[in-house]
Amino acid sequence: MPPGLVTGGSGHGRRNYDQYMAPVPAHSAASAPDGPDVGAAEGAEPARHRPLRRDAERNRRRILEGAASAFAELGLDVSTDEIARRAGVGIGTFYRRFPTKDLLIDALFEDRVGKVVELAEECLRHEDPWTGLVTFLDQSTAWQVADRGLKEVVFNTAHGRSRIARDRDRIGPLVAALVNRAKQAGALRADVAGADLALIQLMLATAADVTRDVAPEAWRRFLALTLDGLRARRDGPSELPHPPLDLEQITQVMSCRRHSGR
Repeated sequence: MPPGLVTGGSGHGRRNYDQYMAPVPAHSAASAPDGPDVGAAEGAEPARHRPLRRDAERNRRRILEGAASAFAELGLDVSTDEIARRAGVGIGTFYRRFPTKDLLIDALFEDRVGKVVELAEECLRHEDPWTGLVTFLDQSTAWQVADRGLKEVVFNTAHGRSRIARDRDRIGPLVAALVNRAKQAGALRADVAGADLALIQLMLATAADVTRDVAPEAWRRFLALTLDGLRARRDGPSELPHPPLDLEQITQVMSCRRHSGR
């Protein structure tokens, strides 16, 4: 395994994963209460400033949990009907809590995209520039592998609103800083650019997407191979953390890809 590669099983990576998957704070998006009191009487306090009734907050939490599951498994194109089904609420209740899907995406992913920013900032403070770069690649890719929705939010500006966009726009310059720092230390090839890392992450997350049902950790092998190619110098090839796919597994991957249209 390449030096500095942090796996998701323990230590820093495990703590970051637990923080990333933490429940969304209850106050992260405002909503109107459920039931017949949606239209407030004249002079009453606006619904967005009133605390949610207990049943309304419970429904909101169920919708967020259902959406987290659906987005992670199926991506952001999943239907609102499917989210409501997983949440165990009616579609009317869903739209009272979140009138548009973008509002739901913002409520769910604002904190998670922010954690990618925090990870990049933490990796920039690492005393070893190469380890900082590798840790960011490993951990942020692991998050995207675990959550298709996060991958789509990070790489597609069509999803989310201004709150997500602000954090997403901060990721690129931070990755560029990680790259420049590793190059200045002589650890990273001089001809690598920040844009290369973005596409490498997309490549790894896509490879993980098509192999998840056959070999869920195979993407770590591809990351190790990629890191060997990114290093400015090395004494020899790194140990690969996962065995190669055999012919039967490759056939399964190709078959699933054809059937899913991915």
